[in-house]
Amino acid sequence: MATGETGFDDVTFDLISVQYHSLKAGHDYGQYVRDAENANQQEIADFFRQVMEEDSNRAKKCHEFLRRLGGTDNTSPQSGPA
Repeated sequence: MATGETGFDDVTFDLISVQYHSLKAGHDYGQYVRDAENANQQEIADFFRQVMEEDSNRAKKCHEFLRRLGGTDNTSPQSGPA
């Protein structure tokens, strides 16, 4: 299995990356919702809430996949050639 420069397999790294970015974006979207509400733009606030929920679901799905991979060596750093 190919490993990236982190020593983790590419799939694990990719899932962690998507999960991180989804959670980070979800945090930022909270401010976007408040901004839209402060501007009396309820439809836009609802849109941001929807996007936030989609990212939350995306992060949860990554977590499920990572848990499944946790039963294998895929989530541990891969040792280089001996």
